[in-house]
Amino acid sequence: MRTTHSDLDRLQGVLAAAEEPLTAREILAALEAESETAFESPHQIATVLGRWADRGDITVYRRQPYEYYLD
Repeated sequence: MRTTHSDLDRLQGVLAAAEEPLTAREILAALEAESETAFESPHQIATVLGRWADRGDITVYRRQPYEYYLD
């Protein structure tokens, strides 16, 4: 899956609007509710957010399921 800049902006927007950490499934549901999304599964979202976490842009709460929060 190729992620565009606008896809990343939408992910960031969902996380920025959240008042608490979200799971990848919750993020996907929010994206689908607001518009069509290029993401097909929570796994794809988790992969992208994991890369951001490696750079320090996202905090990952390693619970079951993982939760993500924009720093």
